[in-house]
Amino acid sequence: MTQPIDLYYWPTPNGWKISIMLEETETPYNVIPVDITAGDQFHSEFLTISPNNKMPAIVDPDGPDGQPMSLFESGAILIYLGEKTGHFLPSNPRERYLVTQWLMFQMGGVGPMLGQAHHFRQYAPEQIPYAIDRYTNEATRLYRVLNKQLGETEYVAGDYSIADIAIFPWILPYERQGQNLADYPHLQRWFDTINARPAVQRGLAILPDRRVSQNMDDRARENLFGTRQMEQR
Repeated sequence: MTQPIDLYYWPTPNGWKISIMLEETETPYNVIPVDITAGDQFHSEFLTISPNNKMPAIVDPDGPDGQPMSLFESGAILIYLGEKTGHFLPSNPRERYLVTQWLMFQMGGVGPMLGQAHHFRQYAPEQIPYAIDRYTNEATRLYRVLNKQLGETEYVAGDYSIADIAIFPWILPYERQGQNLADYPHLQRWFDTINARPAVQRGLAILPDRRVSQNMDDRARENLFGTRQMEQR
């Protein structure tokens, strides 16, 4: 019998990527909360799994060689789960590279840039107009790239794949990024289609009351954005 995967998780866009993938592939898993506002990400036990002190991470007791396998970085986890389950990651090389390039687009652009838009629009202790404009404009540019692509394909790389699963959670809080989906009709169509998938809704429904609030206290702010991130470990 398949042993469940341990998912180290908190309800953020990166965490949702993996909970959605696990739900989509009907892979058994246990949720191990990593409260990033309380500093759980700095615990030594977690750092042995995720040395960059970021969640999500997984431990698969049945790795490729039959031995336990731990992984951090959500993009790597999506590739691993795609290969393990045989779903949402094509075996055909051409199709696989198309999916991989859009996954890298999310990892290198959508996540970091929209994350900065979130930070300077919602969480920064002071309003910095240059930073707000810089990252809101970059969010707009990335939305336009996606909208153009989705005017030509049903999903970002053709068929539904780990690329869609990676990008969707970052579009979910579009208003926080200064965006209006009505401005991007093809992206809106894609968004509504994915949002209606039962597995996606199940993946989003894990620890829904634990989402990070912009009204966080000083301790949470220190754990997320302060000097605790800079400490040597």
